[in-house]
Amino acid sequence: MRLLIVEDEEGLSQALTEIFKKNRIDVDAVLNGADGLKYAQSGIYDAIILDIMLPEVDGLTVLKTLRQEKNNVPIILLTAKDDVNDKIAGLDTGADDYLTKPFSTDELLARIRALTRRKGELKEDVLSFCDLILNKKNWEVQSLRGDAIKLSLKEFKIIELLFENPHQIITKEQIIEKIWGSDSNAEYNNVEVYISFLRKKIENLNVGARIRTARGIGYSLEDDTR
Repeated sequence: MRLLIVEDEEGLSQALTEIFKKNRIDVDAVLNGADGLKYAQSGIYDAIILDIMLPEVDGLTVLKTLRQEKNNVPIILLTAKDDVNDKIAGLDTGADDYLTKPFSTDELLARIRALTRRKGELKEDVLSFCDLILNKKNWEVQSLRGDAIKLSLKEFKIIELLFENPHQIITKEQIIEKIWGSDSNAEYNNVEVYISFLRKKIENLNVGARIRTARGIGYSLEDDTR
């Protein structure tokens, strides 16, 4: 799981970051709404903790912008205001949950688990594209004929990202951030190696689905039968 914290109180942001890391949750933290929106638009997060009162761009504007862009990442709003109107405005704008400061970190963790669990329940165990099937339970790619090839963890995570965004170019930066994490030392050649492994496995299934290279940018999942 990877979380984004958008909170301008640096002490609170650092404390939450440490708590999440102790719970084996990857986390990025920014201190203003402009950076928060930019990070959130990367699409790599499983949930976002978003303060309403932020410098540069306020939290409700960040939330509204993301929802207008069809970004449905679960978002928990944080605010120092114990005001019903603020809660209504946040929920009507598209927030999934709401916490008023001060709050219990145990409660926040529980709410994050609940949100991401519900998000996971909405995902199908099997994804399909063209004549290629991704089985999320056993990490296999399969042809319609039933031939199957097992994937490594990183191979699976990369192809899942492509399956969830068909015909869209996923940049190498996005793949590194989502699969390895923004603090890792992974380089473009790490991505290229795993893409090469995936291509060989998909080609061995003799299907029309292909991983296409956008030179100098990234990769997309395409249908070569068209």
